[in-house]
Amino acid sequence: MVERKKQMSRDRVSRLINWGHWFAFFNGLLAMIVGTRYLSGVGYPETWYGWIYLTVSTIGQFSFLAFIAYLICLFPLTLILPYSKILRGVAAILATLCLCLLLYDTIVYADYGMHLNPFAFNLAWADLNALLHGTSYIVTPLAILILELTAANFLWKRIDKIQKMNLGHKVIALVGVCFISSHLIHIWADAADINDITRYDEAYPLSYPATARSFMESHGIDGVPLAQGSNHSSELNYPLAPLQCQADHHTNVLLITIDSLRTDMVDPKTMPFLYQYTQQNQSFTQHYSGGNQFKTGMFSLLYGLQGSYSDARIFNSASPVLTHNFQQAGYQLGLFIPETNLNLTSAQAMFNDFTPFVAKEALGSADADLQSVANFRQWHSQQSGPWFALVNLKAPENFDTPVGFLGIETVQARTALKPAQKVLFNQYRQSLHFIDNQLQAMLAKVPQDTLVVITGVSGKIFTSNSDEALSNLSPASVKVPLVIHWPNTLSGKVNYRTSHYGLVPTLMTQVLGCTNNTTDYSAGRNLLQPSKETWIYIGDSRIFAIYQQAEVTVIDRHGKYRIYDENFEQRLRKKMSAPELIQVMREGRRLYHH
Repeated sequence: MVERKKQMSRDRVSRLINWGHWFAFFNGLLAMIVGTRYLSGVGYPETWYGWIYLTVSTIGQFSFLAFIAYLICLFPLTLILPYSKILRGVAAILATLCLCLLLYDTIVYADYGMHLNPFAFNLAWADLNALLHGTSYIVTPLAILILELTAANFLWKRIDKIQKMNLGHKVIALVGVCFISSHLIHIWADAADINDITRYDEAYPLSYPATARSFMESHGIDGVPLAQGSNHSSELNYPLAPLQCQADHHTNVLLITIDSLRTDMVDPKTMPFLYQYTQQNQSFTQHYSGGNQFKTGMFSLLYGLQGSYSDARIFNSASPVLTHNFQQAGYQLGLFIPETNLNLTSAQAMFNDFTPFVAKEALGSADADLQSVANFRQWHSQQSGPWFALVNLKAPENFDTPVGFLGIETVQARTALKPAQKVLFNQYRQSLHFIDNQLQAMLAKVPQDTLVVITGVSGKIFTSNSDEALSNLSPASVKVPLVIHWPNTLSGKVNYRTSHYGLVPTLMTQVLGCTNNTTDYSAGRNLLQPSKETWIYIGDSRIFAIYQQAEVTVIDRHGKYRIYDENFEQRLRKKMSAPELIQVMREGRRLYHH
């Protein structure tokens, strides 16, 4: 008798476990349906292999999440409370909570571009009323609970029939194949740089697809990118509305961008020409780049958009509205740039409207800059109609000077530096002095009625560690000079805070006569008036900083954040300011919502 009771108990538990597996599989299917909401922000594949990956990845990921949820929440209860009525009710409630959490995560992801984490949860909690509309947040959980109770009872009553069909092993095999093959496909896509697959890396929660690029490179296997097919992207609208522009007069424009140019280094000893030029023209003393490296700094300058947009597929084909409208207005566009910088940007269409004059870097960045200046001067002398030129100089990025360059005397840095930093500091000054000479040579032949803009692509910290430079978002890395020479306009200092995002709206309205609201095509406002925003977004989607009035918040893609004082010298033990950060995250998704 005792043995029979034990056997009955084992049979009941076994039946409950079988039921639990099928209940988990059913919830995996529901999770896949809810998970399609993530794709509205990322977009759908444009190639057949993209669809294959998305299909197997979706089946594998959400089935895996459902099974893990079952293993953690329901399986222990099956052993502790092996009573079907209790277990079915508890399972339905737990499944409802998990699906509601997943649904809430899709809302947060659509609004902020990140999954739930402590940072995103704090933002979402502060912005709850805006995220949850009407009574759906009450009706939806009730509807899901009813569905879960119905499914739980349906499966329990038919679990014996289902078991006799011997489908379990086939389902497990299908899910296992999908899960493993999604990782194998991603390994290939990562090595071959297949954007139609890798752009889904962070679309689903708790997704960590396998990569093998370093392994393949160490074995001498090179990734060869496949043809990407159409670069058209329907999920992001840029610009939001057709632009209405009518240039009254064709002012020539010269935009000079200098890699790694710090504001505090423009002084009479290091850069005497540029220092004097800032005194004679409009100088923006509190100006910030949109990033701490070339691709984010240049993207923010030419597109006027946050770096979080820079990986969007549309920018593989959509050139900046700034250069497009200069071209439409009959301007000749010339680009003078080192060869490595030309290929460094993530937005492949950034320079499409220009005629490029590419400088070779075989003898270093400084030699390439000499070529660029010579190319510009020759090109400029041949122009008969209106023109827009972008000259990009790179020597300071590599602390470089040409062979035989006679530099300036070394000086003591204003701040305490380590011995290795002192060497880099003074070498950096030599490089800036070389650049200063090139600015003087370029501008000597440029007429006074030309609109000239000189700025840094990003700032510079004194380190040879590239990883440290990439992750550093302090003012030294992002605060740059901005000087504008307006034809027939007096000089002056602008002391309110400005950023790279403001250059596009300024040129579009002041030179091209565009009447659209600047929010149609930019995150910035006209530089000639203070911005209403009390923050500046600096960085990309992986790590970024929010510069506010009295503090700087640095956030990584996992939602971990640190808050520093405005000079980045002291870490502040405080919580983030949710209202402003909500505005920031909304701006980073605004172009997706129309």
